[in-house]
Amino acid sequence: MIKVISAGILSSIQDVGRYGYRDSGVPISGSMDAYAAQLANRLLGNHQDAALLEITLIGPVLEFREPTAIAITGAGFTPTINNREIPLNTRIWIEKGDELRFGLAAYGLRGYLGVMGGFATEVVLGSRSQYTGITKSTSLKKGDLLPILSSDKVGKITTASVKERMEHFNSKELICYKGPEFELLPKHIQKLLETQVLEVSSKSNRMAYLLTGLEKASAEEIISAAVQPGTVQLTPSGQCIVLMRDAQTTGGYARILQLSERAMHRLSQRRGGDHVQFRISDLPL
Repeated sequence: MIKVISAGILSSIQDVGRYGYRDSGVPISGSMDAYAAQLANRLLGNHQDAALLEITLIGPVLEFREPTAIAITGAGFTPTINNREIPLNTRIWIEKGDELRFGLAAYGLRGYLGVMGGFATEVVLGSRSQYTGITKSTSLKKGDLLPILSSDKVGKITTASVKERMEHFNSKELICYKGPEFELLPKHIQKLLETQVLEVSSKSNRMAYLLTGLEKASAEEIISAAVQPGTVQLTPSGQCIVLMRDAQTTGGYARILQLSERAMHRLSQRRGGDHVQFRISDLPL
């Protein structure tokens, strides 16, 4: 069990997501940066769908009520155990009574705290991912008690660590593919999509990222059609919307591009004011 002393900002339990319910309008949800989340689970020997804690910008303060092992990946937080700094991307042993804190992230936006065995919070529609209207709570709150799955591995395996590539956090490039309405765009707008450097809006969130810089472009609305995480929409007023993990299941804006999985992971680590640029590919990467 882990007690939440302070919740931080938008800290939530996430796993690989909630599949099989999009026909009922239920978003997939899940970890925004699935690459970093899976890295934490691999370090701990967990199954890839084990639930983790997603931390955004400012992390929580947590008190461990039982021994376990943890791994923190993703954004460049400066975590401490009992005021002693610990490394990222490393399996760390935790004792009963230890207190975990997070400093501000030096790079990136989202970090992931994995525990050995995974978090054992409620399962709703096949997933532990927190989402408004689906789970009882949408994020951590002060005083919450988070159950964790017990594991007989604690203390029996050696410490492990990996080095994460900084390109994941500082590259502007977003590899993507042509969307269903791409060919309906005028040629000059098609070219602009790949040459224009765009800025991430501070209004971006788990539902969608807003990118500015395409105000001179536009696309006609369409009859409401299926969308998914990574779908890039262009509105008649030139607003560029990139749907993310908590996105709706249908939309009426032109679907001009589709981000690759790698690009979605990268974009989820970008803050308001950061710059990105689409690179359109004909082959999956």
